[in-house]
Amino acid sequence: MLQYFKSKEFLITIISITAITILLIFGLSRWMDFYTHHDEKIAVPDLEKLSIDETLKVLEDKNLSFVVIDSASFNPKFPPRSVIEQDPTAGSFVKENRKIYLTLNPSNYRIVTIPNVIDLTKRQVVTQLKSVGFRIGKERYIPDLGKNVVRGLEIDKKEIKPGDKFPKNTLIDLVLGDGLEERDSIAAPVNTPNP
Repeated sequence: MLQYFKSKEFLITIISITAITILLIFGLSRWMDFYTHHDEKIAVPDLEKLSIDETLKVLEDKNLSFVVIDSASFNPKFPPRSVIEQDPTAGSFVKENRKIYLTLNPSNYRIVTIPNVIDLTKRQVVTQLKSVGFRIGKERYIPDLGKNVVRGLEIDKKEIKPGDKFPKNTLIDLVLGDGLEERDSIAAPVNTPNP
């Protein structure tokens, strides 16, 4: 038995098995690369600001697909219903049929309800309106005892009321009391009788 391990025949068998194993590993590796398209890489296109239809066309041309995963807050710098973000990012390399995950811009700002801020101070009202997403526009003063107390709200000079609904980012004008400053500063003339 020991003689066999020292024989030429044993050595040829070992070399043959080693060569066949190497060839099988190499062949299997090449077949896997071919089967999985290992060397085929597709550059992900920049989809920013494209509509869904445009995105579909661009990705189909590159044998890629997409999934919408989210809608962000409305961003006026992007067209409505367009791509804001993508994953993988533009310029990344992916394999064929890879899904690109998209975040879309909504069609408009979210609708927000006007809170009840009548008869509150200007500072309180500004804080509340901004916290729900409105912008503060002009201030108009009316004769009223409460100085800087909000007596009304307007959009484009039209009165609005608490409970009305408008898109976030709408500009709201404040109608404020003047504290009757103008009336107090104009004193009525005093008529004194002649002796």
